[in-house]
Amino acid sequence: MQRVCIWMPLIPKIFSSTRAVRQTISRTCLNTVFPPCCDMCGADVEGTGGFCGECFAQMRPIIKPYCEQCGVPLAASGFADQQGVCAFCASTAPPWNRMRAAFIYDDWLRQLILPLKYADRTENARILAREMWRSGEDILRDANFLLPVPVHKRKLRHRRYNQAALLARFLAKESGVSSLPMALKRIRNTQPLARLGSRERKLEVEGSIIVSPRYVEKLKGHPVVVIDDVFTTGATMSACTRALLAAGVSRVDLLVAGRAGNMEEDRQKVTSALRDYA
Repeated sequence: MQRVCIWMPLIPKIFSSTRAVRQTISRTCLNTVFPPCCDMCGADVEGTGGFCGECFAQMRPIIKPYCEQCGVPLAASGFADQQGVCAFCASTAPPWNRMRAAFIYDDWLRQLILPLKYADRTENARILAREMWRSGEDILRDANFLLPVPVHKRKLRHRRYNQAALLARFLAKESGVSSLPMALKRIRNTQPLARLGSRERKLEVEGSIIVSPRYVEKLKGHPVVVIDDVFTTGATMSACTRALLAAGVSRVDLLVAGRAGNMEEDRQKVTSALRDYA
């Protein structure tokens, strides 16, 4: 009986070690049958969940220094004030608190985002969410809920899914923060914003997004993160943020996969790229 008591504390460690060995063997067998490949181009890679050397060299992740409020990358930390805010946000503060973006929205990133939005490549959401988690871990840990930017029901019927909701679902798995895909509601079907300038975008989305009445009490007093694929002028995010603050949310942070640089140049490139999915 005494010998059994001596061995008892070791049993969980033995089973844990055995489980780890089984997982390693299973992973090795799976990689043999289905070799890991680059998430972008499909080339063979050594490990799972990443990019090959060529694709890695082309991507433009946003790393510090960047503006804490709008996420724009800065040439040096001296271009921000003591709070890490750029000159533009210091003079014209956005309604949200903080923003994080995984990448600059360029031709490389469009190869992941546009097929996700317009060509049913929903597997790209998992890839983007993984990179968004790495970029926005700090704000995700401070949040109680993840709220994807909504699409109008008419557009949802046509597309069959909301790409922002897919991103939020994968981010919820990574972070452990609950996603509420129906909390924000688009009550007016706006025209596609990709071809519009900043002023036209603002006018188009004004008053088009609300907090769903059945979620108001649930959200009141809680910090949230709004999730979307691309940030350009901030018109849509501003509409979401103002609706949330009016409903009593304590703080709104933003997390996106891509952040546009030169907005006008980006609009022209997106308009050209969309012809492939028309």
